[in-house]
Amino acid sequence: IEPSSSLIWNTWNPRHGGESVAEVLRAHGVKFVFTLVGGHISPILVACEKLGIRIVDTRHEATAVFAADAVARLSGTVGVAAVTAGPGLTNTVTAVKNAQMAESPLLLIGGAAATLLQGRGALQDIDQMSLFKPLCKFCASVRTVREIVPTVRKALAIAQSGTPGPVFIEFPIDTLYPYHVVEKESAPKNTPKGLFGKIMAWYLQNHLSNLFAGAWETCDLSPLPVYIPHATEDEVQRCVELVSRAKKPVILLGSQATLPPTPADDVRKALESLGIPCFLGGMSRGMLGKNSPLHIRQNRRDALKEADLVLLAGTVCDFRLSYGRVLNRRSKIIAINRDRSQLLKNSDMFWKPTVAIQGDAGSFLLRLSKALKGHRCPEEWPRSLKEGEAIKEKANRAKADEKTERHLNPISVLHRVDELLAEDSIIVADGGDFVGSAAYIMRPRGPIRWLDPGAFGTLGVGGGFALGAKLCRPESEVWIVYGDGSLGYSVAEFDTFTRHKTPVIALVGNDACWSQISREQVPMLGSNVACGLAFTDYHIVADGYGGKGYLIGREDESRLDDIIKKAQKECREGKAILLNVLIGKTNFRDGSISV
Repeated sequence: IEPSSSLIWNTWNPRHGGESVAEVLRAHGVKFVFTLVGGHISPILVACEKLGIRIVDTRHEATAVFAADAVARLSGTVGVAAVTAGPGLTNTVTAVKNAQMAESPLLLIGGAAATLLQGRGALQDIDQMSLFKPLCKFCASVRTVREIVPTVRKALAIAQSGTPGPVFIEFPIDTLYPYHVVEKESAPKNTPKGLFGKIMAWYLQNHLSNLFAGAWETCDLSPLPVYIPHATEDEVQRCVELVSRAKKPVILLGSQATLPPTPADDVRKALESLGIPCFLGGMSRGMLGKNSPLHIRQNRRDALKEADLVLLAGTVCDFRLSYGRVLNRRSKIIAINRDRSQLLKNSDMFWKPTVAIQGDAGSFLLRLSKALKGHRCPEEWPRSLKEGEAIKEKANRAKADEKTERHLNPISVLHRVDELLAEDSIIVADGGDFVGSAAYIMRPRGPIRWLDPGAFGTLGVGGGFALGAKLCRPESEVWIVYGDGSLGYSVAEFDTFTRHKTPVIALVGNDACWSQISREQVPMLGSNVACGLAFTDYHIVADGYGGKGYLIGREDESRLDDIIKKAQKECREGKAILLNVLIGKTNFRDGSISV
């Protein structure tokens, strides 16, 4: 068999498929790739580093995906994680599902067994495509080196189009390494003699030639167009008429309002121009700053019963809105969402939209504000809601002054931290009971400064979200609010914070219990089984990973502010900090749901 000239060229060419992946990522503005290293994906990691893309390795694959998710939310670009085949990929499933439900544009790169060995029992070879198809908007398995560039470009565009979400590409190992390496590994150790040996040699050589054919031809690396649905002019005009007639309108703002292409600051200005009281959820927390007269934090259920118009801007009628049952049937309801299934969720049962728009919430609010220029909601309506809020906040504050049976009052601790937060702080929420309290008390200072898992309610996001946030906003003070249960998922990432010089502050509410579950389980079923933990020395764990830990108990109450300020100073100086705060029980969260 005579080798072709292109085959001879491939034989000595040191280029490899990992370089093609890196070139596309760089052309799309990707600055970070999160990973837990594996031989299947080494060429991608090495090539990315050579092109100036920062490789950030974590201690668990789920953390790598959570970090990529945070980068997507904060940067407006696609977050990228790369993990090895088999168990490396299965370890990411929860994080990918979380990104899907949180509508985060994310590219998951996975290694895979060589094309010829798939389904033959190779190391870490499983059917990865079937695993990720239900979780991702787009899944592809690269079969030749020439497919790499167009496949990655397509995946990145799909991740950002319509309703953003995760995409997955698997790269068989022989599409990533140089020709001479693949040739050597593909050759049988003992080639059979005779006709069968010749046929096998011919087949392998043809497979190899096709694998690398056209691999290094010049091709377009630039981003493909991204499709974003928008409201029509007629839809906007109908909403203008409804809002202009409303006396008691309310806006429920969801995470979709923070998505590109509309800058969050422009959305904030539009909301301020409309003058309509707003309840903020998910990533939209902080959209109106710390003390806006339009931001209502309490008594949402009562406000919705009284409202004559409700604008659901990226907010979904799922369990967070009692499946739509909290909405007044006499209210006019405008719903806008990029995803049609989310737009109309439970509308067949508990609520009916007056106007339902499949479109982008942020740009819709800008157009609505522009069309209603000069019109403002009657000021007595937001004022009355603020007065009701003040009464509730005063009652909550009184709970902070109560003495718990033992240790510190968690409500008091959260108030003290909130008062000392830097103006540029980013808050990462990872937990149940303690974090649920923090959501009522801690006030993000600006748009996109609150990160929580979203509708999936996933525990374990803290380490990855904080890592991604600190890399995107190195000048910001990044706080992780942990329950002691959720801390166990990602405390090892203190090693990552230390190695990659990404100092954050972890506030751990340590009550030695899975309290959100225990609160219902004990009175209903009479047992605390599986809910009890221990007052573990998590601060020592942080020390062991190169951070700095503090144990804070009741005896430290008078100097709590000083400890927090010291932690902030040490964090600015480059140390990851863990505040292990021993807390007692309160009734602040009685009645909250856990299922």
